[in-house]
Amino acid sequence: MKILAVSDIHGDVGFVKKLEKLIEKENIDLVILAGDQTWFETNTKNLVGPLTKRPTLIIPSNHESEETLNLWEKAYPNLKSVHKKSFEKNGVGFFGSGTLEWGMVNKKSPVYDDLKKAHEKIKHLKKKIMITHEPPAGSKIELLGFPGTYGIKQAIDKFKPDFLICGHIHEGGGLIEKINKTTVMNVARSPAIFEI
Repeated sequence: MKILAVSDIHGDVGFVKKLEKLIEKENIDLVILAGDQTWFETNTKNLVGPLTKRPTLIIPSNHESEETLNLWEKAYPNLKSVHKKSFEKNGVGFFGSGTLEWGMVNKKSPVYDDLKKAHEKIKHLKKKIMITHEPPAGSKIELLGFPGTYGIKQAIDKFKPDFLICGHIHEGGGLIEKINKTTVMNVARSPAIFEI
C-alpha cells in the first residue's frame, strides 16, 4: 500500500492543489492528514475534498475541532477520522489522536489514553501506523528546542507501531528518524510518500 502523509496545510489552497497532483502522479492508495488543515478554521473550503479521491484518514489538532472533522466526514465519503479510533485496510491497522499536551509531563496522559483505546481494536494486526499531531518526547525535534510529548513516546514504547506520522512543528518538517523500531515521520508542510 502506497501512502502519502502530510500535516499543517493551514488553509493553503495552493498547497492542496500541489498535493492533489502529487497523489494522482504517484498513484497513492491512501492519504493521511495529521492535523492543522485550517488556520484556526477561518477557511474550511477546498482543503480536504480535493485530497479525498482515495481513502483518507484525518485527525483534529489545535487549528480545527472534532466538530469540523465530523462535518468533513459527512461531506466526503472517503474521509475517516481516526481521532481516538482505528481503521484497517489491507491488513494494516491505523490508529490516532489529535489530542495535544504541548510537551507537558502528566502522570495520566490524555493522548496516551486516546491511543490506547484506539489501538485496542487493531492490536492483533502485525503492521500498524500511529497518527498524532505532536511529535513524541525523545525525538530529534527536541534538538531544535521544541518539546515532544511524553504520552506519544509512551505509546511508541507500548504499542510498537511500524510508523508514527506527526507534524505540528514546522521547523521539523521532513525529519525522519527511528525511535526504537518505529519510523517517526514529521510531515509538517512536508508530504512524505512511503509503502507498507
